[in-house]
Amino acid sequence: MSATAQRSLGAAGALAAAVLWGTTGTAATFAPQVSAVAIGAVAMGIGGLLQALLAAGRIHGSLPLLRAQWHCLVAGAVAVAIYPLAFYAAMRLAGVTIGTVVTIGSAPLLSALIEYRLEGLRLTRRWMLGAATGLVGMVLLCMAETGGHAGLGDTGRVVRGIGLGLLAGLSYAFYAWSARRLMQRGIAPRVAMGATFGLGGLLLMPVLLATGAALLASWQNAAVGLYMALVPMLLGYLCFGYGLARVPASTATTLTLFEPVVAALLAILVVGERLPPLGWLGVALVIACLVFLSAPTGRRHRLDRA
Repeated sequence: MSATAQRSLGAAGALAAAVLWGTTGTAATFAPQVSAVAIGAVAMGIGGLLQALLAAGRIHGSLPLLRAQWHCLVAGAVAVAIYPLAFYAAMRLAGVTIGTVVTIGSAPLLSALIEYRLEGLRLTRRWMLGAATGLVGMVLLCMAETGGHAGLGDTGRVVRGIGLGLLAGLSYAFYAWSARRLMQRGIAPRVAMGATFGLGGLLLMPVLLATGAALLASWQNAAVGLYMALVPMLLGYLCFGYGLARVPASTATTLTLFEPVVAALLAILVVGERLPPLGWLGVALVIACLVFLSAPTGRRHRLDRA
């Protein structure tokens, strides 16, 4: 299979992951009694352990390789554990829209900085233009959904939420980079993702035990927890791992800018929210960013070796 075809398939995997992840906000509305931290812990914790279980045989066979890269594995697992706690806390403090936009919008830039600092890679003009278009779209979506709503809490609360959103974006970018790094060291994608998320899931178990009692309070709450763990987290990250094996981490995280678009559309169709014209312009810009970044070219179009 050609390199161009591999990149196209990788982009499709990252986009599929974004679609699945975009359902989490709507799904969580069906369990309002469950805290955001508990939702994050059950989704990433149980989902991560299931990934490890599915890849258990391969992980066992790759233990020598994993031991040789233990520092990268542990760092990625810590980032996996931090991400859902920071992400859902950001949404609780600053609001769902701002928390999501800050997290997902910052991840590609932070991922690029990680690659620049640790791998000596530089950004191309194509990527900068595409990423700028997508980020403008995210800002417009945020403005559209929060326009006319000032009741998000005091300024300090919102600032803390934005800070946590940036932390979530950094942890997301870092575990994406570390998982790809493991793959580049000869570790199979399912092994790299399963080991990273399995270890991260173990780190989240104490949080789930401390906060997850409400998940067992009703069948509906339990169903939401199972959905979050099995569909967006397990299946979504399997798709994301497939994409990471074929495109740079910064490209994969940029393509997941589609997640807030999916979340906004589901909020309109399922929850009953309305998106004003400014929001639809933001959606169009994000889609334009995705088309621009994922369109095949005759050479590696995202990053070049400096």
